[in-house]
Amino acid sequence: MAAKRILLGVTGGIAAYKSAELVRLLKKSGHEVRVVMTRGAEAFVTPLTFQALSGEPVRTSLLDPEAESGMGHIELAKWADQVVIAPASADFMARLAQGMADDLLTTLCCATEAPIAVAPAMNQAMWSNGRTQRNVDLLKADPQVSLWGPDQGAQACGDLGPGRMLEPAALHDLIAGKASGPLAGRRVVITAGPTREPIDPVRYISNHSSGKMGYALAAAARAAGAEVVLVSGPVSIDAPVGVEVRGVMTAQDMLEETERAVNEGCDLFVATAAVADYRPDTCAGDKIKKSNKSMSLSLVRNPDTLATIAARDDAPFTVGFAAETRDIEHYALDKLTRKKLNMIVANDVSAPGLGFNSDNNAVTVFWPEGHESIGPGSKTVLAQRLIALIADQLTEKAGPSGAC
Repeated sequence: MAAKRILLGVTGGIAAYKSAELVRLLKKSGHEVRVVMTRGAEAFVTPLTFQALSGEPVRTSLLDPEAESGMGHIELAKWADQVVIAPASADFMARLAQGMADDLLTTLCCATEAPIAVAPAMNQAMWSNGRTQRNVDLLKADPQVSLWGPDQGAQACGDLGPGRMLEPAALHDLIAGKASGPLAGRRVVITAGPTREPIDPVRYISNHSSGKMGYALAAAARAAGAEVVLVSGPVSIDAPVGVEVRGVMTAQDMLEETERAVNEGCDLFVATAAVADYRPDTCAGDKIKKSNKSMSLSLVRNPDTLATIAARDDAPFTVGFAAETRDIEHYALDKLTRKKLNMIVANDVSAPGLGFNSDNNAVTVFWPEGHESIGPGSKTVLAQRLIALIADQLTEKAGPSGAC
């Protein structure tokens, strides 16, 4: 791969020791690496370690008289082809999201035009905290910033969950532009959001779906290394970084666009969209006037995107969603069998504060050999666990590469 000038920012956290290995791997691949450390990072690893590995002086202070005599922070900001923050603490991410420039590293991030990759590392409770997730959402909406991770697993404090920094080898591959993660090399198609079925030019039938769960899954699948196509009904959410979004309006639109995306190649199909089951038999050409005391609508059945994809001879590994208000397990298992799905994710949309239009959810995943309950928690955290679980089942069924 072509050599790059990598500016590595190291913030405070036990994962800082892994960044030394990242520097070693980058230098071995022929890259130039310069390291900037925060004061917190110096409590875990000494600057001398990174200086020995990079062969370059390590910068730690914005107010270093010698370095700043020639506006050193601006020089560094212009020098970098890629900025990588690994590990990125919750504190650093909060300051970056708010555009602060109160130390050398945040100042560089404000001054550089290079892409910035952030590799979070923190306790699982800190990662799941609502304030952290609001900062994550701000960073995801920033076109200059990419989030790499976090990973799931055991943490230094003994907790288990999301928050681990990606391993140095995985970060090295991401810098090199190689896909890395449990879905690396896979192509994933996800549907999200509601559909709108027109009654007349100004009215339609729809539902309360916000699309948040589908968008979170698309971001998680992309972070897991997949190429992701997101077929989305009308929502008010920014596209996840690195995900191709194809907008649709009606159930028929969603079926056609999903079939087109699957025909282009698909290893995994996840149907989170809340597709309207019925549509008006006819759509009035002009606005229907309020002239009568009552009005009747004749409805016809919409096509079933999930069942159509699952029934294909070349069907990908297919995951459905079941939004129910009662008898959750019964209806979910019936849908799993009847539509010949590989997995189904069931949630109770009548539960207060969860499901439709909420940032939080709680689900139970069923597959022929087992089930797992996830949450309650943020949809971002749930999506990461769901993708990890789906990736495990996909690999078991299809092998390490190739479609089912």
